Amino acid sequence: MARTPADVVGAQPDPSFDIAFDGRPVAALPGQSVAAALWGAGILAWRTTRKGGRPRGAFCGIGQCYDCLATINGEPNRRACLVPARPGDEITTQEGHGHDRLGV
Repeated sequence: MARTPADVVGAQPDPSFDIAFDGRPVAALPGQSVAAALWGAGILAWRTTRKGGRPRGAFCGIGQCYDCLATINGEPNRRACLVPARPGDEITTQEGHGHDRLGV
């Protein structure tokens, strides 16, 4: 029988809510970071590198490496591992440096 960490400690989390990743709904729990919610949905990459377009997601999970940068609610370069998920958040795959409109 598989038990979750919440089962082990007897946690009773509040109900989940939806955020969106590239237009598709993703369930998140109160207190989760955007990165944790995406991981929980099986999404491992949410940005591409400037050179080569290689996929990236969370690496360190503590806000030190910048691999988890995402565009959250239209704002690029947010560290998804540090941003708490909020109901209705819109996360989109960030391509490169996230400032395409600047032409740099």
